Amino acid sequence: MTEFIPPGTRWFALPSPFPFKRGGVLHGARLAYETWGRLAPDGSNAILLLTGLSPDAHAAAHADDPRPGWWEWMLGPGKPIDTERWFVVCVNPLGSCKGSTGPASPDPRTGEPYRLDFPPLSIEDIADAAAALVRGLGIPRLAGVIGNSMGGMVALALLARHPGIARAHVNICGAAHALPFSIAVRSLQREAIRLDPAWAEGRYDEAHYPESGMRIARKLGVITYRSALEWHGRFGRVRLDPDRRPDDEPFGLEFEVESYLEGHARRFVRRYDPNSYLYLSRAMDWFDLGECCGRPGDAVAALAAIRGLEAACVIGVGTDILFPIEQQEEIAEGLRAAGCRVEFHAMPSPQGHDAFLVDAARFGPAVGGFLAGLSHAAME
Repeated sequence: MTEFIPPGTRWFALPSPFPFKRGGVLHGARLAYETWGRLAPDGSNAILLLTGLSPDAHAAAHADDPRPGWWEWMLGPGKPIDTERWFVVCVNPLGSCKGSTGPASPDPRTGEPYRLDFPPLSIEDIADAAAALVRGLGIPRLAGVIGNSMGGMVALALLARHPGIARAHVNICGAAHALPFSIAVRSLQREAIRLDPAWAEGRYDEAHYPESGMRIARKLGVITYRSALEWHGRFGRVRLDPDRRPDDEPFGLEFEVESYLEGHARRFVRRYDPNSYLYLSRAMDWFDLGECCGRPGDAVAALAAIRGLEAACVIGVGTDILFPIEQQEEIAEGLRAAGCRVEFHAMPSPQGHDAFLVDAARFGPAVGGFLAGLSHAAME
């Protein structure tokens, strides 16, 4: 499987060997990242942006890559994350296939892709790699760390394992541990990939790629990224025109919503490595911030033990079924117990978990307003 690497990507060499929480090490590993803005001489205006499972580091257009990024409306000059004020670093997570070392990357021992020889990846490993990048860029302390979805998990692990690494935190649709429903969905996604004969115990290639498994996995994911309200409002029970229905396929596509899922899935497959999907998905299921303070399952105690964080903005969505809003309420409660000044926003967005990618009218002011309140102290 070929890695998909955006043209404006930069790389950071991780310490070698780089140890993993659950055992195993990487040699010669790297992280892919992109930057916007200018770093202040004392490094005080740096913001780290941590992504969800599938995005690359290209969050917005810049001089080296003018293509619109996945968070184009949020990041840039005069936008909520104002790059005329902040120096922003977006990092592709360790284990991904978008430039950072992952299962699709060549193992220096063999020259062949790691595949299932990649070490067992955890959210904590992703956080430790991000911390190494921050230090490697010469940033003594981040003004803030922003994490959404899986990135919200990584951000909490970063703050817990590296006390004082950031003054402020924005957690968007994140969680301090995985819930049973989310684990169940991701388990089915992994099963769909593993049961595809072309997966071949992780030894597929471009000619033999588990396309059916990845399509089903992506469809399951997309269903949970939006809400029932969103599906009803966008598609209702509208059927496809007869000329868009496959004539020779029993039980084929019949409704508009089915066609949407199929199109979304087909755009995703072959642009993401199945083994990377398996590793990152499992890392989310394994994550329990309580383990950081020796109290598995006690997220509030783990959050209350975080030190060095001054302010936080926690945002959840009432229609999110994948990372339900009670998980963001838990984060806010725990960070307040840590002595942190916390803003909490419960967004009524109908788009569910993916609202932070599309609901600019709600999320832009919440993020921008919080960062504006930090800017004076950060720029002194």
